[in-house]
Amino acid sequence: MQHSAVVVVADKTSLKRPFIFANAVNMALCFFMLTTTVAWHKDVIQAGQLVSSASVVIMYILEVGCLLLSLLGVLGACWGKRWCLILFAAGMAAASQTIIVKTALSYQEVYERVVVREETKLLSMMPLSGTNKSNRTLLYSIQAHFKCCGLVDGYKDWGSTIPVSCNCQYPGKCIRLRGSATLGAPKNVYVYQEPCLPIYVSALKRGFTLSTGIRFGSGVFWAVLMVMSIQLMVQLKRKEDFIALLQSNRYVPGAF
Repeated sequence: MQHSAVVVVADKTSLKRPFIFANAVNMALCFFMLTTTVAWHKDVIQAGQLVSSASVVIMYILEVGCLLLSLLGVLGACWGKRWCLILFAAGMAAASQTIIVKTALSYQEVYERVVVREETKLLSMMPLSGTNKSNRTLLYSIQAHFKCCGLVDGYKDWGSTIPVSCNCQYPGKCIRLRGSATLGAPKNVYVYQEPCLPIYVSALKRGFTLSTGIRFGSGVFWAVLMVMSIQLMVQLKRKEDFIALLQSNRYVPGAF
């Protein structure tokens, strides 16, 4: 009975199942990040915007690489192959360090490029009554999506021509145009009261913060996976040594 109990203890690797589950979560996360990057890259290309090729390549390498590394880590845990876990730990160490450092160093640059540039772009459309067709199309979609009108002074930014996308059907967000509220505007029509610029910029900031948080959190999560893989390797090594000791018939009860 004592010998059987020792064999059960030798077969126990407490981190195996949590490690496999964590890597399954990581594969789902990497797949989500990869699809997001592909969609973003496609939009950038269609919009004709300039973006650093090196940054795009680095993100693709990190996301695809970590997806494959997690698969390698799962195989190493299931088969008990320490070399798989060694490669996994080395890859995760490099990936976590890269994305954490890159996210921290590029935070201000990306913020200015994404948020400040968009804010400046919208302000350059003023006055809205004289903006071109492509800008009007963009503004119409923003107004319809965010339930707002104009940019700075609300419906007044449109002068005498208030677009249909400003029409409001949500109580609490509307203002009623009465009489000569604005020259040439429709009478007794409800339009959105809030201007779009602060709402749109706030949404951009939230999206930027969420994106940054996901990338930074991914780096921390990868570092945790690296630590788990090292601990699992230690458990596997102890198991191998323990089994070798049992097979050598030199086991002494109470030695471990």
